[in-house]
Amino acid sequence: MRISEKETVTLKKTSDEQIVFRTCPLCEAGCGLAVTVVDDEVTHIRGDMQDVFSKGFICPKGSTLKQLHYDADRLRHPLIKRNGVHVQATWDEAWAAVDAGLNGVITKHGRESVGAYLGNPGAHGLSSMTFNSVFLKSLGSRQIYSASSVDQVPKQVASGYLFGSPSTVAVPDLDRTQYLLILGANPYDSNGSLCTAPDFPGRLEALQARAGKIVVVDPRKSKTAQHADEWIAIRPGTDALFLAAIANTLAADGLEVMDQRLGSFLNGVDEVVLALQPFTPEFVAETTGVDAQTIRRIAHELRGASSSAVYARIGTTTTAFGTTASWLVDVVNIFTGNLDRVGGAMFPLPVAGSANTRGAGGSGKGFRTGRGHSRVSKHPEVLGEYPASAMAEEISTPGDGQIRAMVIVGGNPILSTPNGERLAKSFADLEFMVSVDIYLNETSRFADVILPVPSALQRSHYDLALLTFAVRNVANYSKPVLSRSANEPDEWEVLAKMSSIVSGLGVETSPSTIDDRVISKLVESATKDSSSSIFGRDCEEIISELSVAGRRGPDRILDFLLRTGPFGDGFGSVRDGLTLDKLIAAPHGIDFGALEPRLPNILRTQSGKIELAVPQLIGDLKRLEVFCQEKIDATQLTLVGRRDLRSHNSWLHNIEVLVKGKDRCTLHIHPNDATRLGITQGSAVRITSRVGNVDAPVEITELIREGVVSLPHGWGHSMPGTKTKVASSRAGVNSNILTDEQRLDPLSGTSVLNGIPVSVAVV
Repeated sequence: MRISEKETVTLKKTSDEQIVFRTCPLCEAGCGLAVTVVDDEVTHIRGDMQDVFSKGFICPKGSTLKQLHYDADRLRHPLIKRNGVHVQATWDEAWAAVDAGLNGVITKHGRESVGAYLGNPGAHGLSSMTFNSVFLKSLGSRQIYSASSVDQVPKQVASGYLFGSPSTVAVPDLDRTQYLLILGANPYDSNGSLCTAPDFPGRLEALQARAGKIVVVDPRKSKTAQHADEWIAIRPGTDALFLAAIANTLAADGLEVMDQRLGSFLNGVDEVVLALQPFTPEFVAETTGVDAQTIRRIAHELRGASSSAVYARIGTTTTAFGTTASWLVDVVNIFTGNLDRVGGAMFPLPVAGSANTRGAGGSGKGFRTGRGHSRVSKHPEVLGEYPASAMAEEISTPGDGQIRAMVIVGGNPILSTPNGERLAKSFADLEFMVSVDIYLNETSRFADVILPVPSALQRSHYDLALLTFAVRNVANYSKPVLSRSANEPDEWEVLAKMSSIVSGLGVETSPSTIDDRVISKLVESATKDSSSSIFGRDCEEIISELSVAGRRGPDRILDFLLRTGPFGDGFGSVRDGLTLDKLIAAPHGIDFGALEPRLPNILRTQSGKIELAVPQLIGDLKRLEVFCQEKIDATQLTLVGRRDLRSHNSWLHNIEVLVKGKDRCTLHIHPNDATRLGITQGSAVRITSRVGNVDAPVEITELIREGVVSLPHGWGHSMPGTKTKVASSRAGVNSNILTDEQRLDPLSGTSVLNGIPVSVAVV
């Protein structure tokens, strides 16, 4: 364990100036920030040069936490809709309205009539990670939706089947690999995803500096592809075919490398090899647009490198074969012998623990989906949720179980989920809606009550979810930088209050009551777990020790998780083990070292082995084979999304410094397609799909494959009833008006956001 130089959390520079160190919560990179504060006012933010993980790296978004905090449009008080207009209200008035509205619907229609949607920011917050689940359990409805089904769920489903837990995701060992194959990811602009790695670009450049190779497979020559050693311009939505052909080639050449090290950990190798036999490089070449010789060469390069890893993200998960593609990423890493190997694809050891650090290692209950089905289209449950694309039909279709009320926590599904126009119409018909949000935006404008939470600078922070996918085993805790007013509840208190209301405890119940119940259940569960460091201990003794520091809510829970985690002190049973106090004393973080092999202890499958040939995944190869044989329409344009370094989904567009400059919400199109369609640079075009159309200006560029067009995600801020002045002035268009809610990956319920058939014509 390496601890950075000891110093206090705040360094005095002058009598009224402090430098406060914290972790940026805006994206998955988790970069360290040095925040200068004068008289409780933030003056500027820069990268923390001594942060053990990011070492001073910062992207344009991180420095704008200041602008986000001081944004005049950010809500500081609850809003209640009266006579169709949102007006400021007291917290007591807001809670009374929430109580009457939600419990009124529950009393009249039952708990299944209330749905909940959790937005992307929830994965980036300590309060939301610890108390969202508390609220959902108190709500008692199965009508749960989230941004996960327009993002990463396919990878978690595939990992769950393979390794027994959806949190057991193999990440590329970026700092030690010699060959990296990247599919559908653009970490130069996204900073990485399901792979927490501050300064991802710098790590890629270091790979090249040590004579390694980077190959990017993407329909666009993204910024990452431009910096790579090779760009392969694949046809959208065909990544699973490309990976299947690579795995087919590796199997045909022999799997001795895999057998030598991984063979004893595997079930189903022969079944997978047999199922992949149709997917030769020649079979997939026309559909993928990648010639057979290139596919074979990439397979041989992956196997021949001293170490290699395959990494794939949202460009592969938000497709019709997202889960199968995610599974095949691990199949290829296994077939090359690079899973759980230095320089390959490895498993982090989260300092605060996770599903693969708790319980007896080496086997478990395994993973399954389908513990229920949605009411209208019968979509199976996945990770306790139904597809976000099913919300509109569940609200608008009459009958038992029809959603009559919604609770939206930190999300903007009108812009972030398919067929946003239909969803907006359904939200308008709800009997009641609550939004927990810092803005009056495209979604919260439908809410009867909006409950704002403090800004990120007013909350403590620990990346409870994201460090589960980190390329090093590190821990960083952040105290609040700025104070809150006395009548301003913390985010966890808002969620706890909501929990007490929907569980029938009433508006008078203190959030601390819910908090005490949560910590009691956590401690009780751990003391009954024979593999826990506090097995058999007295619960009250543990809770008493946790409460000595006077902590409440997420901080007390985090202290417990750290102390019972793989590096924790076990409440005195492990000498020099980690506690939250020790982490606070290390403001630049603690580095617990590089990733190390974790097989077989990480497995939670019933067999205690990696289950390669899960029937659901093997069965989906038949659908993939049929897809490969379908005739290709050479004139059909297909739409894909794209990321920008200064954007973060839909909720940073109200920051002037991030949106100024040239218009970024443009349609990218290849010169040959533009010529064929009579389109000129900068002209306005109408993009039309099965479900809708939008108008956008054109950028003609060779940085995109012919037959493919690209529109960024998260724009469309021109809707009435919002209060986001800067975003509205640079509204852009909502690309999800074009996405089809009927097109899903059947194994995960994830929406197809990439590879959408469209037509493009000059307006």
